[in-house]
Amino acid sequence: MNSKVMFAKQSENKEETHTEKIDNIKELGTVSVQEKGRNIHCLTIIGQIEGHMVLPPQNKTTKYEHVIPQLVAIEDDNKIDGLLLILNTVGGDVEAGLAIAEMIASMSKPTVSLVLGGGHSIGVPMAVSTRYSFIAPSATMTIHPLRLNGMIIGVPQTFEYFDRMQERVVDFVAKNSSISKEDFRQLMLKTGELANDVGTVLFGQEAVDKGIIDEVGGLASSLEKLDGFIRESRNTQEGEPVQ
Repeated sequence: MNSKVMFAKQSENKEETHTEKIDNIKELGTVSVQEKGRNIHCLTIIGQIEGHMVLPPQNKTTKYEHVIPQLVAIEDDNKIDGLLLILNTVGGDVEAGLAIAEMIASMSKPTVSLVLGGGHSIGVPMAVSTRYSFIAPSATMTIHPLRLNGMIIGVPQTFEYFDRMQERVVDFVAKNSSISKEDFRQLMLKTGELANDVGTVLFGQEAVDKGIIDEVGGLASSLEKLDGFIRESRNTQEGEPVQ
């Protein structure tokens, strides 16, 4: 093949790859980092978690029907070594958020989360769903009971369903972090801290002190921890001792 033609095709492939990256950032808020001999997939959870109901167009949302297929692809792709989950969310649909959190928690690949700005409400289970979690010093996490917008059927079964759904959140957080169910429930039901609701607001170090998040840190710390997990995973697969 003519060298000029080969060069043209290589340039075209590079352009396509670059275009795909830009499209993924614009449409899905994702990007793959292919440096240092490893491939990290960066997934961002921002705004509200959109679930079964479509939110107004002016709302900044993360759609769960976009995130779930990505998680399946990440888990099944041998070229991807790890997942970096970055959160700045106000919460959203409880079932959708729990579904995403459960999928991340069940992944076999190394995973690390970083809370920037806020990881509120259902964002808390998502933040603790990874193998290790970081929170920026200025970031906050709001922990409160489940709430519902709109009309509900005022019968005992409705409140029982709410209680059971809330227990699912408590169980998941306690299982995937160092906080106990009792302590998390106490933060959830605390009064006097929020103006119009019960609950607790935790800042960066406070979230670590309570045992919800593993460490205060930023992007460099998150990537360094994920790189370490990837090296451990490779050594284990190759049958080498892990340092």
